[in-house]
Amino acid sequence: MKTKRDSGGPAMSFSSSSVFQTSLRIRVILQMGLSKSHLTLLHGIFQRIWMFYKRPESVSFISTTKLVLTFIGLYSTKREGVMAIKNLVALVVILSVVGVSVANPKGLDLNYYKHRCPDAEAIVRSVTVQYVSRQPSIAAALLRMHFHDCFVRGCDGSILLKSPNKDAERDAIPNLSLRGYEVVDAAKTKLEKKCPGVVSCADVLALVARDAVVHINGPWWPVPLGRRDGRISRQSEVNLPSPFAGIAALKQNFFAKGLNTKDLVVLSGGHTIGISNCGLVNGRIYNFTGKGDFDPSMNPSYVRALKKKCKPTDFTSKLEMDPGSVKKFDSHYFNVVAQKKGLFTSDSTLLDDPETKRYIDTQVQSAGKSFAKDFSDSMLKLGFVEILTGNKGEIRKRCAFVN
Repeated sequence: MKTKRDSGGPAMSFSSSSVFQTSLRIRVILQMGLSKSHLTLLHGIFQRIWMFYKRPESVSFISTTKLVLTFIGLYSTKREGVMAIKNLVALVVILSVVGVSVANPKGLDLNYYKHRCPDAEAIVRSVTVQYVSRQPSIAAALLRMHFHDCFVRGCDGSILLKSPNKDAERDAIPNLSLRGYEVVDAAKTKLEKKCPGVVSCADVLALVARDAVVHINGPWWPVPLGRRDGRISRQSEVNLPSPFAGIAALKQNFFAKGLNTKDLVVLSGGHTIGISNCGLVNGRIYNFTGKGDFDPSMNPSYVRALKKKCKPTDFTSKLEMDPGSVKKFDSHYFNVVAQKKGLFTSDSTLLDDPETKRYIDTQVQSAGKSFAKDFSDSMLKLGFVEILTGNKGEIRKRCAFVN
């Protein structure tokens, strides 16, 4: 993130997004001196500032500092919290000015569209909020779509491509239940009117997934931009982590994409807002080994509850992956898995590995203390998987078709 001097005088200025992003990157430092409630407050302050600025323009050092302190005055009640946060806000501002940024090893940039399409993020956010406000469950669908995109040919928007022969990625069996394409298309249409041929569909999808999760009060994560769109989408190449897979296969899937075991268990936590169907679980509860039995790794009481919802021939009824908490993005999913109530084999098997089980136990014992930050970090990593930059790929005019 670059700093500059205002053209009208010597006061420093910096991007509003820089303040918010920097505040999140130094949360580990903040944890040494603030209670959880104060950290939550500080996060909320900067999120409100980010929403206040509708576009990533530079604002003066003084006005931003005053705005920060105004929010503190509005939302703080404890004097010691106010004083601590005021001091730390000053640190955040200083670090933003001198240029603290997210690690960017592959050519992406948080300010990639700053000059060519400065309203890009605001446009995507506006469209996303419009759709998610009407249908909150689509947030989970958009997050899933981004994940599926990144795991096949990288985060290149290839999941969005249509094929006249029905042999593109979106036509593969695991992707037939994907939804939310209309959100990406709507955002892209608005972007093309404002900045034709500038913003990639891959970047739109990455932003839409983040903004959808944030709108349902989930964690925020930085989305460095500059991805290019892929021109190839093949059904035959779809090899996603399977809901029926054991821990060894899942780890292999993640390792192949440069992700680690912690990323596996953390991103599985996204199932907290997930919706599935009886067709993917009937085998586990009715005929696991071909003898009319159920998966012994499942809690018997959970099996009984599932059988009430899913008859043997029912393959379409919807099931919550985090019963009782599916509308809230939180760490409750790990409580469910710890109770042996994971809906998929891929959920239950997280208890079969020492590292993933330890993470689950920690989140249960701490009421998800680190989950939001961990999820943000893993989503940031996911967004770098096998990306196209520079002269590779293209910038599609329409997300469903190559140029």
